[in-house]
Amino acid sequence: MLEKARAFIKQFGKEMKKPIEQRLKEIEEEIISTGTYTHTEEELVYGAKVAWRNSNKCIGRLFWNSLHVFDHRRLEDEEEIFEALVEHIRYATNGGKIRPTISIFAPGRVRIWNDQLIRYAGYEKDGQVIGDTVSLDVTKKFHELGFPMGDQPYDILPLVIQVDDRPPKMFSIPKDAILEVPITHSQYPKVEQIGMRWYAVPIISNMGYEVGGITYEAAPFNGWYMGTEIGARNLADEDRYNFLPQVAEAIGIEAKRAHTLWKDRALVELNYAVLESYKQAGVSIVDHHTAAQQFQLFEQQEEKEGRDVTGNWTWLIPPLSPATTHIFHRPYNNTKKSPNYIYQQKPFHLEK
Repeated sequence: MLEKARAFIKQFGKEMKKPIEQRLKEIEEEIISTGTYTHTEEELVYGAKVAWRNSNKCIGRLFWNSLHVFDHRRLEDEEEIFEALVEHIRYATNGGKIRPTISIFAPGRVRIWNDQLIRYAGYEKDGQVIGDTVSLDVTKKFHELGFPMGDQPYDILPLVIQVDDRPPKMFSIPKDAILEVPITHSQYPKVEQIGMRWYAVPIISNMGYEVGGITYEAAPFNGWYMGTEIGARNLADEDRYNFLPQVAEAIGIEAKRAHTLWKDRALVELNYAVLESYKQAGVSIVDHHTAAQQFQLFEQQEEKEGRDVTGNWTWLIPPLSPATTHIFHRPYNNTKKSPNYIYQQKPFHLEK
């Protein structure tokens, strides 16, 4: 831990132009005395922003320095933590003008059981899935805690919060805190009849924030959506909502023979519908071409600062027309830097 803390503080001092000698001594004494140390709020904020800058899978890193940080390390009551999470949802949503936000809770003490703060439930009924297939297991787990099994495709999962070794507590998110967007298409009115929708803000809550040798297990964060995340994956994947056949029918093409490229044509129109619907609703979203251009600007800025840009190519290329972006045509070093956001084990056991 001391070695990682030293490396982080030296980076902090260099980039923020801060003296660090005394701070290094304080951290060393604290680690020797207690086995750990406490970040200052300035260190916490700086580290969270740089963690976004270092996120190899994220195409939206141009805006890393705009991240708003809520420091909630003092909270140890489940109800207070829940209220802080609702505050995060409201602040980040901002009436549709999405604000990149992270809320950071005490390390080693707080866990959020949800993959995302806002996510649709998934139910199995008569061999069919209703709702989001990706949520099947967690919905069953939350049902054990008292969440009723429903039969609607867009039921919002509750938040489940655990502090220390206490039993987890479940909370329903206020409906007026969640902004959803119905998916329509100005050229194909039948698309609206499918009844598709999606929520405005993707707030990742199952990843840890690692900085200077300390991991904050509960640190939900968000940017805004790139359209293909919704239109080419969540609503289109066969193992998610699988709406492509219905979209094809709505726009008047047969979903039968592969050589007609019906999937491609339906996919383009679905992605157009997502972008158009979010813009009409006044909700921040970016198309994949613009996102790739923004990432190229990020690369140029990092080069000017003398920093290498790392990246996971398989995640950076968009799932729709990737070869039309510069990212498709160049390799990236996938070395993981610190600070960063890291995958971690689920805080609960799933029965099979």
